[in-house]
Amino acid sequence: MSEPAHGGILLAAINAKWIHPSLALRLLKTNLGPLEKDCAIIEFALRQPLREKTNPILAAQPRIFGLSVSIWNHTATLELLKELHQTWETEQRPLVVLGGPEVSYLPPEAEIFRYADYCIVGEGEIAFRELCETIFNYEDSHIEKNSGVKTIFVNREFQQVNVTAIKSAYHLYTDEDVRKKLVYVEASRGCPFGCEFCLSAQSNKVREFPLEPFLAEMDDLIRRGAKTFKFLDRSFNLNIERARQIMEFFLNKIEERAEPFVVHFEMISSRFPPELIETIARFPPGTLRLEIGIQTLNPDVAARIGRPSEPERELAAITLLREKTHAIIHADLIAGLPGEDMASFGRGFDLLWAALSSLFTDGGSFTEIQLGILKLLPGTAIVRHNAAYGMCYNSLPPYEVMETAAMPAGDLDRLKNFARFWELIVNRGLINIRQHCGNSPVFNQFMTLADSLLARFGRNWGIDKKELHEAVAAFFALTST
Repeated sequence: MSEPAHGGILLAAINAKWIHPSLALRLLKTNLGPLEKDCAIIEFALRQPLREKTNPILAAQPRIFGLSVSIWNHTATLELLKELHQTWETEQRPLVVLGGPEVSYLPPEAEIFRYADYCIVGEGEIAFRELCETIFNYEDSHIEKNSGVKTIFVNREFQQVNVTAIKSAYHLYTDEDVRKKLVYVEASRGCPFGCEFCLSAQSNKVREFPLEPFLAEMDDLIRRGAKTFKFLDRSFNLNIERARQIMEFFLNKIEERAEPFVVHFEMISSRFPPELIETIARFPPGTLRLEIGIQTLNPDVAARIGRPSEPERELAAITLLREKTHAIIHADLIAGLPGEDMASFGRGFDLLWAALSSLFTDGGSFTEIQLGILKLLPGTAIVRHNAAYGMCYNSLPPYEVMETAAMPAGDLDRLKNFARFWELIVNRGLINIRQHCGNSPVFNQFMTLADSLLARFGRNWGIDKKELHEAVAAFFALTST
């Protein structure tokens, strides 16, 4: 956190955890031009007490206060603004500027805008700088203390920045960030696919950052002792040759540096040609994580939501990665998609599990299935299916689906419980599930286990690890007899 300057610009975000620093805030700061010297960054963790958030903001007395908002921190950010508002009723109030993927698509009547003066829509590196320049060059007399000002939306046309022209911000990661937190980086922006549940579908043009300067920045982070690189690219292996160049760079650095580090990429499940597999295979164990978005293995459902689908090819690629590489594979599935029922989802889960678990010998430390619940992100096209497929969503962030015509509320509640216990038991390596289920389909067996655990403990959180292990062991001892 940099030291706030009175009367300047303060940028803030409530991050999911302490280890998740915001690259967005750093990009906004470093692209402010001459105003950067008057800008400070302050970051909080989601579970941090409210008073620990408000006190440094009030002490800073900024003229412009910018907040980055996502579905995960929307509620906490609104709570923060309400609390600040109580003090700003009697003291000098800054101009409040909101930005981020969440507020870019919210309707103007959303409650959070009651506490804001401006909202940056879409990418903000240029728009935020221009707004700040306008504010600082304008007469002070137009700034009011009350928060009843109608929010002005900036960059309504969602103009995208020229990534070759913006300044990088990796130098703004502190030594503590680099050595103790995840380091978020991006080699490209955008996604060529049109998956209707994803905001990346709003921009089907992929923009690549110049490679040589990017790798020079990565080299500097490695020399500073970075432990975990997490790429924000939504389709890292779209350009195979470029992906290999970046991975070759990290391979060389892993060989050179005595202290190991981890690189995390999000990859397209259908694009693993032999030359890419060969490069991935050279990463030593524990140094490479691959996030692979499967989402659904039902071709009809995939076509319905605009997602390219080649189930056999995708599963074959995952099996090949398991057989030929040491990569830690994190595969995503989404429950509650339009028209997909419990039986269809279960079949897809079992197919994915079979591909991932074919060589399990270690309790599952090299693979994870992340079972997510569909969310109606503001601005996404999946809203068009609401009537035809009986889609009903929670109106509060993170806007999870509550029921569909194909999947009643009771089924979705069971799946949410399944997902939580799968994370606690399988993804975190509490047991080797394959030792109990063998090569048979796992979905129905684990659903029964998850149901029984919920009945036993009355919750799926705050359970002592030893007690949970004993309960799982007892369940399988009983079902195996």
